Amino acid sequence: MSEALHIKGGRVIDPASGSDTVRDLFVENGVITDSKPAKATVIDAAGKVVSPGLIDIHVHFREPGQSHKETIASGSRCAAFGGFTTVVCMPNTSPVADSPATIAWIQERAASNSIVNVYCTGAITRGIAGEEMAPIGALAAAGVVALTDDGRCVQNHGVMLRAVEYAKQFGLPIMDHCQEATLSSDGVMNDGEWSTRLGLPGWPALAEDLIVARNILLAEQTGHPIHCQHISSARSVRLLREARRRGVSITAEACPHHICLTDGDLKTFDTNFKMNPPLRTQADIDEIIAGIADGTITILASDHAPHAPYEKEVEFDKAPFGILGLETELPVFLEILFHRRKARTLPEILAMLTVNPAKLLGLDRGTLAVGAVADITILDPDHAWTYDKEDSPSLSRNTPFHGMALRGRALNTIVGGKIVWDLENGFRN
Repeated sequence: MSEALHIKGGRVIDPASGSDTVRDLFVENGVITDSKPAKATVIDAAGKVVSPGLIDIHVHFREPGQSHKETIASGSRCAAFGGFTTVVCMPNTSPVADSPATIAWIQERAASNSIVNVYCTGAITRGIAGEEMAPIGALAAAGVVALTDDGRCVQNHGVMLRAVEYAKQFGLPIMDHCQEATLSSDGVMNDGEWSTRLGLPGWPALAEDLIVARNILLAEQTGHPIHCQHISSARSVRLLREARRRGVSITAEACPHHICLTDGDLKTFDTNFKMNPPLRTQADIDEIIAGIADGTITILASDHAPHAPYEKEVEFDKAPFGILGLETELPVFLEILFHRRKARTLPEILAMLTVNPAKLLGLDRGTLAVGAVADITILDPDHAWTYDKEDSPSLSRNTPFHGMALRGRALNTIVGGKIVWDLENGFRN
């Protein structure tokens, strides 16, 4: 049940309205109000930042079918721990989320088990096999907010073109995992100096660049938005920059690991550094950060991808791709983009975690306007702490950030006017 709240004396940053002032914020009946409610719980936010609830449009909560890795319940707790009030789940579940029945199951599970808002994407193709379009109209009617074959990439350009044209009819954005299969095939890490040194099959950045270029052409041809997921390549950033300058409806997201870790971090063969797309070079990191700084990349996301310990504790080339991300996402972005590189101001970083993803997917979230749903994150951008994976509410522990010293942390996570997590008391249910 929502609470009457008086959030007192915080720096209220609402990128949706361009507001950045020190003031009080009031919540009653699950929405933001313009007057102090009676008998309100007071939260002292002096010296802290009050933001719209953070949004992550790229997570894997593994249900249905892979609940040994994560569940909607445990994943939602990871989100709240990290300050995220809204997440968007990818469809590479078992069964794949390519039918209204599976979407309904996920929605019902989220309604009963999640402590944050959970939205669904639907698959572009049946079984994310890339061969036959999924029932896009039925998925739209079922309430998906976008289409993606994340985890795989549609290789057949004709199928992809038809899917974009169909998605346009239903107003559904396309999100694409950019990976050309014949070039990446058996690759397990970035193709370069370190893959040669380690004797591991390489995965060239060109495999990403080709699909980014394909998506730019399709977005230009159809006039329909395509969003490129987890960009990792410098050339992809340059392609996107040029296309956006021409007004093409193409967007992109960056993940924390792709702006702070390189392929050299794989030198110990630690499978917690194995991800898709792979870690690349410092030159790629520099270009991704430049793309964030100049507005080429407009959204930040985690690609939270849990795997059970026994799945990761194998030879490097046999381990699955993916790492945890929701708990460390905000602090890594703040540490790298705000504290170290000064690539963006705090309001600009928060825009990439709130209003920008909300606008892309048409979500009624990401604002602190009066009358808006009271999804709120209170954070301290200077809070110094060290991440310990054993404190994670996830069912998995596959993180490269264990033991990393970070600056910045969520202090309170409020969903629909209800405090679901705070740093002092933990989870509220």
